[in-house]
Amino acid sequence: MLVRDTKRRTEKERCRQNINIDNSLAVKRVYQVEPIDTSSWAYMRAMREIGTTKKQYAVDPYVEVYEMQPGVFGLLEESIDGMGDVWLYLIVGEEKAMLIDTGFGLGDLKGLCAELSGGKELLVVNTHGHPDHAYGNAQFESVFCHEYELGMLNQQNKHMWDYLFEDGVRGAQTIWAEFDERDIIPYRDYEIVPCISGFSFELGCGHEVELVHLGGHSAGSCGFLDKRNRCFFAGDDIINMRVGVFGGRPGETHADKCTVSTMRDNFETLSKRLDEFDYVYSGHFVTKLENTAVTAMLEACRAICADPAGNSSFSRDGQYFRYVEGLGTIAYSEKSV
Repeated sequence: MLVRDTKRRTEKERCRQNINIDNSLAVKRVYQVEPIDTSSWAYMRAMREIGTTKKQYAVDPYVEVYEMQPGVFGLLEESIDGMGDVWLYLIVGEEKAMLIDTGFGLGDLKGLCAELSGGKELLVVNTHGHPDHAYGNAQFESVFCHEYELGMLNQQNKHMWDYLFEDGVRGAQTIWAEFDERDIIPYRDYEIVPCISGFSFELGCGHEVELVHLGGHSAGSCGFLDKRNRCFFAGDDIINMRVGVFGGRPGETHADKCTVSTMRDNFETLSKRLDEFDYVYSGHFVTKLENTAVTAMLEACRAICADPAGNSSFSRDGQYFRYVEGLGTIAYSEKSV
């Protein structure tokens, strides 16, 4: 049996551990920080154990591949830091492909995208800069993000994976999952291209994907509106379990955008564009939601801003939780409203 440090064992005793979902990925979860609600677990189990669309490719044994709709692939990575398993997405256009988020940087994601796209030129974008969505950036020459996320991405370096190991020491025992450390693609500098909201990417033959700023979960959290495939990739600002808004991480620039009110204003704008997309693809758990997920988030944000504490479903350790109809909760603190 693996021995974890005392702090981690204490956390583990406080958390409900979900039953592991059978899979053949080259990683094994051993410790979970974030318990997954039962409906999300059932959805993920049905997709991963029972569904017939899942594929795996030898080039990257750390990813399960699902074709969500023609030309849109969901790439599922098992979490290696105790949080929820993460969705990345690949859009294959006529001339170019677009990778939305890059995961933890474990395994040859670049090679997998080349195989799925037939070797087309690849544009790489981040919904936000958190480890599970952006630590694979260094596999690529350049990555696009919202301009407010530039500060977070500039903090990346060769030590950014140290937190996955006991006492923060590479080569020591891993904390949350078992994997081969040699499969972490080494960090190297890459070009970070900051964009403003409304910036459009062209995938060929008039296929446009637009960057839409959302804020909230991080300062530069953004979504990507695929106008041809009529879908919106929302990162962690719309997930069916829990969206966290806590006023920014230590050292985060533009922390004033890490607020529920920023999300409210941006969802207000996005809600006027529901005729442009049918589905919302989330960064975790249940995905391919109806576009009404946007209006559900908007109504919850409005209620929180109107009465931060009074409208909470429950509170714990200075955090409030607001139920979102049909989705889950928004977790927040009063200072982040």
